[in-house]
Amino acid sequence: MTMPGNEDTDTTLALRGLAHSSSSVRLRAAMAAGTNPDARYADTLVERCAVEPEFHVRDMLTWALTRLPPDVTLPKLVAELDSERAQARSQALHTLSKTRDRRAWPAITPALLTDADDEVARAAWRTAVVLVPEGEEPALAGVLLTQLGRGGRETRLSLSRALTGLGEVIMPRLRAATADADPRVREHAIATERLWRHPDAGFECAIEEAKRIVALGTTVQEG
Repeated sequence: MTMPGNEDTDTTLALRGLAHSSSSVRLRAAMAAGTNPDARYADTLVERCAVEPEFHVRDMLTWALTRLPPDVTLPKLVAELDSERAQARSQALHTLSKTRDRRAWPAITPALLTDADDEVARAAWRTAVVLVPEGEEPALAGVLLTQLGRGGRETRLSLSRALTGLGEVIMPRLRAATADADPRVREHAIATERLWRHPDAGFECAIEEAKRIVALGTTVQEG
């Protein structure tokens, strides 16, 4: 792990805890880094995000990074998007979604939005919806719609949430997908449409209704 100089500072001593075997010690170390933000520790925090096994510690690392100047963290996070390590890519995307810095938008590529790793793709979908500039929504929707039918429940729910987050711009092509030849795509498209029209009903109700429609071979009705 890369550690900066000035070994006598309290923050430096605390950051050593990021490599500790105890997750509670690592959590406190990440909290200390965020409580006393110092741009010199950005590399250390980003590096740890790529390997930290515990979700709560990773989330605290993200918080610590958001406490640093965006001009410091943005280039480092964008560089992580090219990492061979899936967790490095997904956690960098998650952190970018929290910084909400639209300068990162060009780095949210179709390759990330269709990444073979579900966690990376899900993080990319969420981040893209947060960062997409005005006028770019239709193009983003077009890429996201190619992922309909992908993965298990959590992956499909993430995609549906991302799509509905784009608003009405998704509807023409989403509606076309409700007649797709692939039943998985058709079911997911119908569920997403139901979720967009009736968000209070929840995804479970939407997916169960979609399964019935696909099984019966009936036509999706407006409204």
